[in-house]
Amino acid sequence: MSAPRPRIGLIVPPAHGRVPPDAPLLYGERFDFIARGLGIDGVSPRGFAPVVNQIVDHARALRADGAQAISLMGTSLSFYQGPAFTDQLRDAMQQATGVPCTTMSHAVVSALQALGVQRVAVATSYIDELNQRLVVYLGALGFEVTAIEGLGIEPVGGAAEVSTERLVALSRKVHAQAPGAQGIFMSCGGLLTLDAIAVLEEQLGLPAIGSSPSGFRDVVRAAGEDPRSPVGGRLFQHPGTFNQESLNHATP
Repeated sequence: MSAPRPRIGLIVPPAHGRVPPDAPLLYGERFDFIARGLGIDGVSPRGFAPVVNQIVDHARALRADGAQAISLMGTSLSFYQGPAFTDQLRDAMQQATGVPCTTMSHAVVSALQALGVQRVAVATSYIDELNQRLVVYLGALGFEVTAIEGLGIEPVGGAAEVSTERLVALSRKVHAQAPGAQGIFMSCGGLLTLDAIAVLEEQLGLPAIGSSPSGFRDVVRAAGEDPRSPVGGRLFQHPGTFNQESLNHATP
């Protein structure tokens, strides 16, 4: 009889509470991902406000369902109030559940560090207000955003409709605005970035990351498992180990 698959919990912004599609693409059936949905009204600070206080309760519910590690799989939802808030939220989830917890913003920072990217060109699905907050967030953690541009998508689920071609074009545009960037970051957990990562790394010769793949890598590491995958680009060639201290944004 085979051993049970590691069970990993995800808190996702949409109300449907489904596991994001990157999970089977990256890991097949290696892990048992389970999810709960927050039901945000829109991808904006106004849309986040009603659900922020529900995140820890969702983490508790995922732990009750057997999750061995838990991630808040929302980038802007976890960065929009700054690094101190992100750390406090992660710590509250961890204290409430007694298992390793992380957020998608912690995951992005970990991914950039793993790839040695300090100067990064950023393409997002976001409205301008969130783009500005992302620049401040990354800057506070020692990263330099060389250029940033968003698609202005606020409706929940809208990012998933963005084609690979459009995402590659936007990423190439922000890279062209500042050729000194060491890597590309496509920000928003709803964007489907795996195909774009492959294209960008081939065309530009630079590492490229997306929010959702980074989030999956990070929570798999949090569960004590090997995060490598044959897809996902350069990031997924790094085994790494999950080190809670290395994710403490308060001491970058």
